[in-house]
Amino acid sequence: MSVRRFWASASTLLLAAAAALGMAQPASAAAGGYVALGDSYSSGVGAGSYMSDSGDCRRSTKSYPYLWAAANSPSSFAFVACSGATTSSVASSQLGSLSSSTTLVSVTAGGNDVGFADVMQDCVLSGEAACLAGVSTAVGQMNNTLPSRLGSLYTSIHSKAPQAHVVVLGYPRFYKIGGNCIAGLTEKERTAINNASDVLNGVIAKQAANAGFTFSSVVDEFTGHELCSGSPWLHSVTIPVYNSYHPRDSGQLGGYLPAFRSVA
Repeated sequence: MSVRRFWASASTLLLAAAAALGMAQPASAAAGGYVALGDSYSSGVGAGSYMSDSGDCRRSTKSYPYLWAAANSPSSFAFVACSGATTSSVASSQLGSLSSSTTLVSVTAGGNDVGFADVMQDCVLSGEAACLAGVSTAVGQMNNTLPSRLGSLYTSIHSKAPQAHVVVLGYPRFYKIGGNCIAGLTEKERTAINNASDVLNGVIAKQAANAGFTFSSVVDEFTGHELCSGSPWLHSVTIPVYNSYHPRDSGQLGGYLPAFRSVA
């Protein structure tokens, strides 16, 4: 069972128990305000259709937060996710949209803290040895420095929005191993990158659980749609460069939106 489905099942059981005891159940998160925090995977980089007032944050009308809000009509919607955001920049520049009336929050953060974009660049430009070294360094940061940064961010989110249901989303695996790519990275490099994504998701899931938040994996949704799959929902190296290794509009619609919707 995926981590996301575990939390969804646990929530269902808790609500059933509350009903059996005659306890009041919480109102739907959609009945209150929704705030979308995070980095480029939440702002929708790679999906196109960027909002004219979002600048370099590149907030897309094809991103999962925008699509979910359009379908569910929350009482308010603050879309503040921004390309390049780290845990510290989310904390310093995005949490002003949270309040005691916020009932739903989504967030992706952590990839930029460990320099994943730089790792991918090294893998593309510098050969296998540099790639594997960069991945190893990033994994070390995931295990050693990222947990406390995530914990600090999650504590701040809870402090600003104590009534909110907070959904923390993970990152997809990038490659289908044994897929149809005949050029580019080696299978050893692709496997190392996928393994690093698993480590990153594991660290995020643990810190989300520690904070009492809901973690929702997107790995299941993207399986069969990785790079080298023949039907990728992710950009490979492309122009403009900032789209590289980000979900296409199909990845937001078919990957992130269902993963968020199942637990929102």
